[in-house]
Amino acid sequence: MTELSAIWVYLSSEPLLWLTATLAAYVAGDALSKLSGRAPLVNPVLVAVALLALVLWASGTAYDTYFEGAQFVHFMLGPATVALAAPLHANLAKVRRAALPMIAALFAGSLAAMATAVGVGYALGLRGEVLMSLAPKSATAPVALGIAENIGGLPTLTAVLVILTGIIGAVAATPLLNLLRIRDWRARGFAVGVAAHGIGTARAFQVNETAGAFAGIGMGVNAVLTAVLAPLLLGLIF
Repeated sequence: MTELSAIWVYLSSEPLLWLTATLAAYVAGDALSKLSGRAPLVNPVLVAVALLALVLWASGTAYDTYFEGAQFVHFMLGPATVALAAPLHANLAKVRRAALPMIAALFAGSLAAMATAVGVGYALGLRGEVLMSLAPKSATAPVALGIAENIGGLPTLTAVLVILTGIIGAVAATPLLNLLRIRDWRARGFAVGVAAHGIGTARAFQVNETAGAFAGIGMGVNAVLTAVLAPLLLGLIF
């Protein structure tokens, strides 16, 4: 065994290795995003996922081994989600003034996200637990995993779909909303939060502080509404 191989064997046995690798990959992704002028395609999460996937593939590391070391990041998703109550409190006056359109947008966005995902999946031949896993894809990860488990889906598959939804939303939201000529930062942020949860919210904060605050609100209320509606609607349909 070479000296380099011995170092790798030692490091791979330490649980902090994959936590450190996860944080380092995000720092690298954020640095690249800054260098690109926060270009939508150079999303920090997307870059971090690509870097980690490359490292796991090159080192032959199983996902279970990686997750065992990096699960602290997963644990922090819950507190981070609860902390989004802060922007809701800080923008309470603005939320009250826009309450009615926000409620309408919330129901439209939440129902559209579930209906399109399940409808397209069903049309393509998906059934059972795989189809159920699609429904909560636009909710934030800690809530989506619980919903998937409750409605008979696969939480691990839902986790992958949640991340993909967030990355696609974060990359596509700004050019799409510019194309649609939506100028109101409150509307832009709320739409991104409802459709692309935390990853979209992080992107919204990069673009505009008000958009980020409303994205956090959209993410939070969509998680609650999806948790209520998904079991009811899917129970009626299937």
